[in-house]
Amino acid sequence: MTDHGGSTPAPAARAARRGRPPSTALNRDRILDAARALVEREGPDALTLRRLGAELGSNHTAVLRHFSGKEEILLGLAEQLIEEAVTGYEPADTWRETLAGLARRVRGACLTHPRVAAVVAGRVSRRDAEFRGADLVIGALRQAGFGDREAARYYRALADTALAMGAQEAAVAALDSAAREGDRLAWRREYLAVSPTAYPHLASVAPHLAAADEDDQFETVLGLLLDAVELRAPHKR
Repeated sequence: MTDHGGSTPAPAARAARRGRPPSTALNRDRILDAARALVEREGPDALTLRRLGAELGSNHTAVLRHFSGKEEILLGLAEQLIEEAVTGYEPADTWRETLAGLARRVRGACLTHPRVAAVVAGRVSRRDAEFRGADLVIGALRQAGFGDREAARYYRALADTALAMGAQEAAVAALDSAAREGDRLAWRREYLAVSPTAYPHLASVAPHLAAADEDDQFETVLGLLLDAVELRAPHKR
């Protein structure tokens, strides 16, 4: 007769009771979600294989059954970022609206996960979401009339600019609140106090600098870039 009251719970059951999934429940998406949460909570230096394994309630060797190492995890996080931006996105009526919409979605994904974006926005994930995003941008550029060589060049320029802007803004968003507030106040404090004699041009526009906030900067740069593309477009649609 089995003594149920005195039996020892299996390891998987003990892990489940502690709220940690057994290693057999791990998959790539679960690992990436945990890695993203860890980076957003504690910063990129916290992302080690051992720490990630502990976060998942598993030995770090269980993570290595799904990823070859930290580098592949970082590429997976880059893919997740682009996936969030492109999933469900359909081309607009005009090539310009398509490119602007994609750029805004990339920015939104970066700001949703600022600490991750600051680390991986510049990486080439070489996976399906990145390929879908590239196909959308190149399709819009071909709609504008560009040939293959020009479409390739402008795709790289547009994608890199959107990601660079998103990463820069994400890096600011990842700062502690005191640093962010200090930088924001500088436009209304130190810049307004500059000497008109030493910096006459800067002093003349200083009252307007604070109004050029993050949204304004993004839309201004995006507009300038798309204006430049449109000037070179064979078909101005």
